[in-house]
Amino acid sequence: MRLQFPAGVAGAARPPGADHTPRGLWERKMTARGLRRAASRLLERPAVPGRVSRACSTFRTFAEVLRLPPRQMTKLAFPLRELQRQLTPDSRLGLHVKTFDPSLEAISQAESVFTAGGRHRIEYVSSAVRLDHAPDLPHPEVCFIGRSNVGKSSLIKALFSLAPDVEVRVSKKPGHTKKMNFFKVGKYFTLVDMPGYGYRAPEDFVDMVETYLKERRNLMRTFLLVDSVVGIQKTDNIAIGMCEEFALPYVMVLTKIDKSSKGHLLKQVLQIQKFVESETQGCFPQLFPVSSVTYSGIHLLRCFIANITGNLKTDGL
Repeated sequence: MRLQFPAGVAGAARPPGADHTPRGLWERKMTARGLRRAASRLLERPAVPGRVSRACSTFRTFAEVLRLPPRQMTKLAFPLRELQRQLTPDSRLGLHVKTFDPSLEAISQAESVFTAGGRHRIEYVSSAVRLDHAPDLPHPEVCFIGRSNVGKSSLIKALFSLAPDVEVRVSKKPGHTKKMNFFKVGKYFTLVDMPGYGYRAPEDFVDMVETYLKERRNLMRTFLLVDSVVGIQKTDNIAIGMCEEFALPYVMVLTKIDKSSKGHLLKQVLQIQKFVESETQGCFPQLFPVSSVTYSGIHLLRCFIANITGNLKTDGL
């Protein structure tokens, strides 16, 4: 049986009168013509609006999120609710998803706090290795602390993505942050990027951080970052112990949720939720899962920060 090839493809039978053309040359010509025709057809196809941009988008603004289908919007705006769908009705009661439950309008309003422009400047102020070297700023303050390589700098960069002039250094090597880095968010609040603990932590980490947490008078809330892939580690007890000892209000933020399957993430969330309920007193009951890659949970976290610093009134808390 002889194989039949479509015209224009290498191996096709040559038409009459083509015998005078060397076989290899004729095939190369026909192949080139076929490729040109295929390329022309591709270029003539109308583009599907939004398909490419949506696949590559990280949904930095909440307006982009609001244009999505309801299920996808919920996944990005309220990731805990999406996880809750996998639970049975009886077990859903144990997952705190609406302790902080702002409206979509409130989340949109909070975005203005994190958007630089005009007189509203968001900028790096200074770094310090001791509290007496820290800038004396009158605004409410929040700090971010976590284990080395937990994604702390990436998260802060995502929060400040609407202020592109702010330089937040992100390193592939764990333990990059060695000092307390202070960022001023206009007249609203100050955000402090604390050194990571664990691998390659500064030698004076405990003294530096402990003094700050204990004596910083305008500190409103501590955000303790936990890697959602591996859950709470022994080294995380350093920060948890400090917050509990000094009776500080703090929040657990679960990073890198884009790197876990839904089943694994749900397992980690339930385990950490149980830990918060049974082992802590000062930790906020609701967890905040986030992804610095897809921006899932970032908008809700912005709204929470704006709320606790007194810059947004919402019925969600």
